[in-house]
Amino acid sequence: MNLFVHAPAIYLHREPVDFRKQIDGLAAIVELTMKQPLSTGALFVFCSKRRNKLKCLYWDKTGFCLWYKRLEKDTFKWPKKHEQSTIKITGEQLHWLLRGVDISAITPHKNIEFDSAF
Repeated sequence: MNLFVHAPAIYLHREPVDFRKQIDGLAAIVELTMKQPLSTGALFVFCSKRRNKLKCLYWDKTGFCLWYKRLEKDTFKWPKKHEQSTIKITGEQLHWLLRGVDISAITPHKNIEFDSAF
């Protein structure tokens, strides 16, 4: 997958959305429900109720871009075990999600601060 964008942040809207919503409806969810600014260039990811469709919305400084993917025979492993309605993920996790990996089941090593070798 290549969205031709290097998003500074990626946010998943955990609850399914009505996929009749287009740019304006999804932008309203970002601002009103997710409480995130649209102008940062962040990528916002939404999933359908059946989890076989996914939409990504972002602002590219000239207008909104909407990317859509529909799976023909499978479903996205959408995170369920989360208290928050908005989840911040990495680009790597987004690629895993698009490939069918359950990102809520994967726990990577925690980042640590390195001060000195001595």
